[in-house]
Amino acid sequence: MQGIERAFPAAKEITLRQMRYFRAAAATGQFSMAATEEHVSQSAITNAVLALEQLLGVRLFDRFPHGVALTAEGNHLYQHVTRILESVEDALRQPRIRLDALEGSVSIAATYTVLGYFLPGLLARFRNNYPNVELDLRDLDRLSVEEQVLCGNIELGIVLLSNVEEPARFGHRSLIRSRRQLWAAPGHPLLLGPPPTLRQIAEYPYILLTVDEGEASTMRYWQSKRIAPNVGFRTTSMEALRGLVAHGFGVTVLSDMVFRPWSLEGKEIEARPLATPAPDMEVGVIWPKDTELSVPATVLRDFLIYACSR
Repeated sequence: MQGIERAFPAAKEITLRQMRYFRAAAATGQFSMAATEEHVSQSAITNAVLALEQLLGVRLFDRFPHGVALTAEGNHLYQHVTRILESVEDALRQPRIRLDALEGSVSIAATYTVLGYFLPGLLARFRNNYPNVELDLRDLDRLSVEEQVLCGNIELGIVLLSNVEEPARFGHRSLIRSRRQLWAAPGHPLLLGPPPTLRQIAEYPYILLTVDEGEASTMRYWQSKRIAPNVGFRTTSMEALRGLVAHGFGVTVLSDMVFRPWSLEGKEIEARPLATPAPDMEVGVIWPKDTELSVPATVLRDFLIYACSR
């Protein structure tokens, strides 16, 4: 099958609409959900993806009974498409301040998961738009981020807002909500039949991610159902978790934001919805309440809100 790099000369025939539909399908993992997000019929999503696959000569998605997952070629295209669409969206945005006129610095702190899986691409886009603004970025746990924002040492904190106990202490805004799904190795019994319940998941070894308050947030929704997972292994390493799940040592429930359909060794991982959805993981921005932010901090906050508004 022709490699995707060799297929790119045909990209002049690809439309922005096809790119949007492809991105939505990749982000949601289901053509039906992509259609809902884009306010079109499911056939419009399907036809756009099929047209891209035919044009590029590669398979972009693996199809499963409960959804789709990007192939390696699909993931490569997804990275390019995301950058193209983000550039178009940024170009169409009317900035509040001329890009070359804004100078200064912004102090930002973020937690492990946010830094690893959410923030870098957004900060790169901001830097491209506002090249004269210096970003003072710090890696802190959530409680430290909150403390530093409250005392005024940090202007903006990017955290898992769903873990913040008293968000009313801050100015705050939700940026994204990421659904939690079951992760399992292909062929696992929980991937067959109807969407699984937590009680069914509890019958199998569970790989528990502990980093960034992962254990506490996981146990909250399990305990709300008066069920306990059968924890077979705890880890602070996302890659260790992916490897264990992909090799069939257990299953887990994590958010789409950190999902990738393969481990470091290239073993596949599948994700599927739960019978009763678990609470979403919510990422948000916090800032000192009743305090006027600097102009660069205000512009960055508004940029993040705009960029995540989809």
